[in-house]
Amino acid sequence: MAGCGFGSNGMQVPGSDEDERDAVFMRLALDQAHNAWVLGEVPVGAVVVREGRVIATGFNQPVGSADPTAHAEIRALRAAAEILGNYRLNHCSLYVTLEPCAMCAGAIQQSRVAHLIYGAPDPKTGACGSVVDLFADLRLNHHTKVRGGVMAQECARMLGDFFAERRQRKKEQSGPDDVQEIILE
Repeated sequence: MAGCGFGSNGMQVPGSDEDERDAVFMRLALDQAHNAWVLGEVPVGAVVVREGRVIATGFNQPVGSADPTAHAEIRALRAAAEILGNYRLNHCSLYVTLEPCAMCAGAIQQSRVAHLIYGAPDPKTGACGSVVDLFADLRLNHHTKVRGGVMAQECARMLGDFFAERRQRKKEQSGPDDVQEIILE
């Protein structure tokens, strides 16, 4: 699976306070987001961590893989489950650069991830409180602890720069003198 997996011998982060540790892993998620950008995908990256070790990584690839479920979180969760030999990731943390959507939030809950740490909020599809909060529903049998806003400015900046670049390219391709012809039948 391209863009996924470090294996059980992944990077070890020495004991540090929560903010420092979260920043280290969010930087790795940002690196994964950059991989998506290089491929022309929306730059979202994810990292699964267990006991201070990177287990798996993922980045957005729904366009290139023609798979609407190929979000960074899903790719990272699939890789981690395969590496660990268990869909239950209950001792794992997931770091992702953008607040997960409802599909990804559901997968996070189903995989029993213990902690979700995300960067930028998503006011259009965020399922951790921006639009809906699937993690706040006490009727569900698993409750992931959620922490948002970790390196939010850096994560949001990458997304903003990506879409600005995309708009600029579109503008340059169409040009001010282009006329579109409409054919009525």
